[in-house]
Amino acid sequence: MVSEREVLESVPTKLWIGGPVEATGAATFPVYDPATGKVLVEVADATPQDAVRALDAAVAAQADWAATPARERGEILRAVFDRITARAEEFALLMTLEMGKALPESRNEVRYGAEFFRWFSEEAVRIHGRFLHAPSGSGRIMVHKQPVGPCLAITPWNFPLAMGTRKIGPALAAGCTMIVKPASATPLTMLLLAQVCGEAGLPDGVLSVITSSKSGAVTQPLLDDPRLRKLTFTGSTEVGKSLVEKSANGLLRTSMELGGNAPFVVFDDADIDAAVEGALLAKLRNGGEACTAANRFHVHNDVLAEFTDKLVAAMTEQVKLGPGSDPDTTLGPLINEEQVNIVRELVDDAVALGARVRLGGKAHDGPGWFYPATVLSDVPQEARILREEVFGPVAPVIGFDTEEEGVAAANDTQFGLVSYVYTRDLDRALRVAEGLESGMVGVNRGVISDPAAPFGGVKASGFGREGGTEGIEEYLSTKYIALT
Repeated sequence: MVSEREVLESVPTKLWIGGPVEATGAATFPVYDPATGKVLVEVADATPQDAVRALDAAVAAQADWAATPARERGEILRAVFDRITARAEEFALLMTLEMGKALPESRNEVRYGAEFFRWFSEEAVRIHGRFLHAPSGSGRIMVHKQPVGPCLAITPWNFPLAMGTRKIGPALAAGCTMIVKPASATPLTMLLLAQVCGEAGLPDGVLSVITSSKSGAVTQPLLDDPRLRKLTFTGSTEVGKSLVEKSANGLLRTSMELGGNAPFVVFDDADIDAAVEGALLAKLRNGGEACTAANRFHVHNDVLAEFTDKLVAAMTEQVKLGPGSDPDTTLGPLINEEQVNIVRELVDDAVALGARVRLGGKAHDGPGWFYPATVLSDVPQEARILREEVFGPVAPVIGFDTEEEGVAAANDTQFGLVSYVYTRDLDRALRVAEGLESGMVGVNRGVISDPAAPFGGVKASGFGREGGTEGIEEYLSTKYIALT
């Protein structure tokens, strides 16, 4: 087993631009352990000049990378997959140290995140165009797909590996170069990934990682530079809207995976035990710090009491709060004190309005940023927790009477990323799934993410898709060639 010290000593702490390089001015910023609140390491704090250096490298490498045969690009991506898999424990422990999630969660993310390199290594050779005779008989039509060009990816802290691989994989497969700006709270995993990509044979300049405590200042010069052709972002809706506005001057191709407020709908004919098992997965995966986390539990009144009682019992029996590196821990700390305060405010608001705390409900004192698994019942409609993304291990449960009411309640949100439905009735499952205003629907499943499936939302949850056969299209431009 690799030790914490060994992992931290193996990770690059400089910027990665064709290899490790010092930041202009040599400034650094700290990366904290959420389980203790202590500093793990200091990493390079990039300047706007450093961002331009990364773009210079991406532009210089773009033509050669686009001209690299698809099979060769795919083989490099496959080699990265193999190296991540071989160093899975190292990646998992590193994510646990900088993000806080329990080690089993980190191991799952390593498997999931690595799969995007394997999936898109195979998609690289399946970039299709078409050829046909014009219906008028005036000539021939050739449709050709080409890489959009240099890309910028801004990734969040909650999935330090997968949110990067889900963007890097298709971009590199399509023939694009990419700059990644990881979240300042969790930059280490992305730096290690860049190192692994270099070891796997990825040419210099094709992938750069710029770490910075000043995201806006560092990314703005890139958004203003006409050489950048694509922006992809995962994060809050508020920041996403701002980035779309900033990208407008350059008419950048954009894809936005933004906030969520996922409903978990349980009908009266559902298998309640299976629904509770799915609820644990949908709510507590990644400690609730996921845009796909179930945020509101809408349960038919005929089974409301049974579902709530069983959910409380399951959380009580199965959830152990503690440091993510503890092998017995199933629920680690939240990312920082600010996130603990946000969760506390949402729970306190619901309770003040009449919600009943069935489990948890109070942040733990002491070192680290912990919040326990929490279940709220009798939650009033005006409670903020039903409208805002909680991003923590809190399950507010409310009832409904008819299918129409359940669907209406599920859709009563500005967001539309994912919805969950539990029912034994196939006709109802399809009817409800079609009626739900979300980009993804899980039917009798608490986890739906799959590299082979398109991931993305509607409404305030953004646009564009990651994963599946659709994912690579986000990094390709369509060219029409008219022939005689």
